[in-house]
Amino acid sequence: MAMSQCFLLLCIFFISASAAKVQTKVTDNPADQLVAAVNSNRTANKLSSLYSNPGLGCLALQYIKAYQGDCSVVGGSDSKKPAESKFAETFAPNCGVQASSLAQITGRFLACQSKYAEPSEAFNDILIRNSKSLDILYSKNHTEVGAAVSGSDGGGPYFWCVLFSNGKPKSSFTTGAGELKVIRPGCFSGSNDQCNGNGANTLSQTIHLWPITVVGASIALLYALGV
Repeated sequence: MAMSQCFLLLCIFFISASAAKVQTKVTDNPADQLVAAVNSNRTANKLSSLYSNPGLGCLALQYIKAYQGDCSVVGGSDSKKPAESKFAETFAPNCGVQASSLAQITGRFLACQSKYAEPSEAFNDILIRNSKSLDILYSKNHTEVGAAVSGSDGGGPYFWCVLFSNGKPKSSFTTGAGELKVIRPGCFSGSNDQCNGNGANTLSQTIHLWPITVVGASIALLYALGV
């Protein structure tokens, strides 16, 4: 069992390095590149790719902001998470997403560390760490994904968040006749936004999808909702 998990993690390491070749819309937005890594690894394991829902991506950024830059409550015995009611009461209105279009969150990754990591490094070494994270990644319950990356007040700590949902693509997490609100600092997936160092407040402007082997001390929280 341990060897099979190790093999899967090694596969993820190499597959995510070429993630940008799978999703052509990936440019200078690190959140889009996290989504590309998710879908590359799912399709390599003969699972369906997930729809990159911009509304869900915006909610992922709001999820990060709920921590107010406090890494100490991400993971570990003192870990906390926003109340589920926050999605309808706070996150959706802040994004311009209609509360009536919210769908179930079927899984999520959240990680925080003091130093910025490129998307491939964040995915390989911070978000994907154990068998539980693999179960979340390869769940057949997901249909949509949204990701966000953000620093805090001119620098670290840096947060990475990926939300999964079983909503109906293009019908869930919608804005109605309006548009999504672009919020800074931070980047979220599916926004067609060239989010870089200026837009995301100290996020790295040049994004590389090649693995980096040295990772700073990190705290990661990985958990799933639903069955």
